[in-house]
Amino acid sequence: MPAISFRGVRKSYGDTPVIHEFSAEIPDREFLVLLGPSGCGKSTMLRMIAGLIDITGGDLFFDGRRVNDLEPKARDIAFVFQSYALYPHKTVRANIAFPLLMARFRWWQHIPLVGLVARRRAMRHPDVATKVDRIAATMELTPYLDRRPRTLSGGQRQRVALARALVREPSVYLLDEPLSNLDAKLRAQMRTEITALYRRVGASFVYVTHDQVEAMTMGTRIILLNDGVVQQSGTPREIYHDPANTFVARFIGSPPMNLFPVTVHEGQATVEGGTAVPAEGLPDGPALLGVRAEKVRVTATGPGLPARVAVVERLGAETVVGFRLGAAPAGAELGAAAVRDLHYAKVPGDVALAVDDGCRVLLDLGGACWFDRDNGARIRARKDVRVA
Repeated sequence: MPAISFRGVRKSYGDTPVIHEFSAEIPDREFLVLLGPSGCGKSTMLRMIAGLIDITGGDLFFDGRRVNDLEPKARDIAFVFQSYALYPHKTVRANIAFPLLMARFRWWQHIPLVGLVARRRAMRHPDVATKVDRIAATMELTPYLDRRPRTLSGGQRQRVALARALVREPSVYLLDEPLSNLDAKLRAQMRTEITALYRRVGASFVYVTHDQVEAMTMGTRIILLNDGVVQQSGTPREIYHDPANTFVARFIGSPPMNLFPVTVHEGQATVEGGTAVPAEGLPDGPALLGVRAEKVRVTATGPGLPARVAVVERLGAETVVGFRLGAAPAGAELGAAAVRDLHYAKVPGDVALAVDDGCRVLLDLGGACWFDRDNGARIRARKDVRVA
């Protein structure tokens, strides 16, 4: 199983750069997630690993071997596409067996009748038939082996695409947003199945998605990209609790991290409304105070920052409350204005608050993050600040 190394990898289309100086080390048997918004370059990165597109600059290594010019078929990878890419005229059995048949393909099989006989004979070969039956059983596809893809549900088609990748037993599995066409329930089911599959096969997985839930629940390591630039690389826990900049802070988390504008002066940060909170070890000047929604509490009365409720989302086990700081006037806003400049609290159970209610906000600064207001970079305090 290869360790994959990117060393200053770049990709451009003409004068348009897509990937800027990408460097990373992917250890053997890692479940790496390439995460980011649409158009950030993550699918381009996956296709460069597969050899489907050329690398403009830099080097890509598999176990120390430079593979920039290596043909895709020589890289020992399997690719699962977003669109499944199943052959509609073939049965599930034939779709799964297709990579094995291609490995046995010879030029004379282009002859129509001879090729048909050769493919049927290959399908019955013990090596092929046994592998297909074993993988089909693993993916719970045995009852569907003689059916066509059009008769299957979206989740079943996705399992066929995964089975076709598995049957080759490659060193690296590349998955390009494989769950994006499924409904919410199927996505949750397939996340569990793919994670279990990763643990069983003991190979490296590189998974592309724009869905942070998939990244946080499946990956052992995440590389977060934006506009072709790596914003942060780390474990899901590191990226969630220790974001490198405001882009990471806002992209990871639902709702995203709250960023409160503050002014720091002599170890105190003044939040909107004139309330000061401890900011020991931070340089004086404007900054952003980052607090996760689960670290914010809202109450109808009592101590805390004055605010007004703008959104209440009751989710059963928890409630998300969107609010604006300050004594904002009552009255519902419409369109984009309704969610502009909102901060969020995530509280257990239900709350006795409604839209337009006045409220008080309490911030738990344990684990709070501080950012530069101009460039969004993380500001590291000279010593830890842990104040409730």
